[in-house]
Amino acid sequence: MFKLTRLSFTLASLTLSAVVHADVELDLGTPQRVTQLFAYPNNCNVICFRPWTLEQTVEHYLTQSLQRDGYNRARVSVKTADNQVLAQFSGVPEGYGQPLTSLLNTADLAYQGASQLNRDGKWQFDWSLFLPLGMALENRKSIELLHFPPDYSLTHYQDYLESATTDRWATLLTANGIPAAQTPEYQTIIDIAPIAAPSSAGKDLEGVYSYFTAYQTRMVRELSVRPDGALPMVAFGAPVRNWIKQQYGPTLPVLGLAPINPVEGATVAVLGANHPSYIWFGANPDTYDDDQKKADEAGLKIMGQDLSAACWQAAMGQAPGSDPNVQLKGCINTWQVTRKEQTCELFYTSIRELPPEQAKEKCATPSIKEQLKHLKKPTPALSISAPVL
Repeated sequence: MFKLTRLSFTLASLTLSAVVHADVELDLGTPQRVTQLFAYPNNCNVICFRPWTLEQTVEHYLTQSLQRDGYNRARVSVKTADNQVLAQFSGVPEGYGQPLTSLLNTADLAYQGASQLNRDGKWQFDWSLFLPLGMALENRKSIELLHFPPDYSLTHYQDYLESATTDRWATLLTANGIPAAQTPEYQTIIDIAPIAAPSSAGKDLEGVYSYFTAYQTRMVRELSVRPDGALPMVAFGAPVRNWIKQQYGPTLPVLGLAPINPVEGATVAVLGANHPSYIWFGANPDTYDDDQKKADEAGLKIMGQDLSAACWQAAMGQAPGSDPNVQLKGCINTWQVTRKEQTCELFYTSIRELPPEQAKEKCATPSIKEQLKHLKKPTPALSISAPVL
C-alpha cells in the first residue's frame, strides 16, 4: 500500500550523495559529562561483557546514528584531548553535529532529574540512566513516545532499538510497506522515564515522571517540531497516553487522535496506541482463566488496532502534510475491514507462532471468521480537522 518505487529509492540515494560532503568535528564535553550521558561503562560487573573504552562506546552509538540516517559511507572517530571528548565525522552534511549537540544538551536535563531522584532516595539499584542514543539524528520520519527502555537494550545489546517492543513494531511497519532497513527512521523514541530497568519495573517508575519534565517536554519539542513541519507522533501504552493528557491536555484512547502544541504555532498530530508488547498480555489465555477463545478474540482486536496505528505512522511519515484524520480512517478500514483476514493471519503467525499455512487455515474456520466480523471497533472521535503543517 505504501511501498516506495525503485525510482524513489534511486532519487533518495542521489539526494543523499549530493549533500554528504563535509567533515564535522564536535566537542561532546568533558569525559565526566560523556560518561554520564553515554551510561559508560554500559555492561560491566567486575568483568565487562564488551570491554570498550569510553571513546569506543561513543563511536559505537554515533555509528548507529550514521547508519540509521542513511549515511552508510560516513565515518566517525572519537578521541579525548585536553580533557574534552571530540567526535570527528567524515562524509556527512554540514551541520550534522547540531542535532547531536541539542540531544546531549537536553540529556543533561535527564541527568539532573535522575540525580535529584537519587538524592530523594527513590533511585533503585538495578536502574541505569539510558538516553536515546544511536537513533537517526537527521532523517527522521516519526516520533515514538514510550514508557522506559528495557535494561537488556543497554547491558546486552548497546542498542536502543534492540528489544522485543521495538522489534515487534518494526515488523508492523514493514507490514505497512516500510522496507525493513528504513524502519529506524520511523522509530525515533522518547521515553518519559529515561531509565533502563527490568521489564517488571513499570509500576515502580510511575512516580518518577515529574523528575524528568524539563527533559521530556524539550525532547518532544526538539524532535517533533522541524523547520519544514511537524513529525507525527505515536503515544504507546496507558502511562504515556496519561502523560500526554497531563502535559498537553488531550485524552487519547487507543486509536484516538489529537493535536498538541509543544511550541506556540506548531501543531503535532499524536495517535494513541497500545504498548507494542501489550498483545502478549492481552492475548494470553492466563488473562482469561485459560479461555483460549476469549484470548484469541482479544488478540485479534489488539492486532487490528496495532496494524492500524502502524499504518497511520507509516502513511504520515511518508506524507507528513497529509490529513491525519483521513489517513487514520483509511488505515482502520484497511486492517479491520478489507484486509481483516491478513490481520488474522499475522496474529496467528507472529503471536501464536503458527506456520503460515496453519494460520491461513485457522483464519478460514467459521468461528474465527465470525470473530473477524466484529473486528472493527467504532471509529474514534477525531479532533484534527486540517492537515498538520
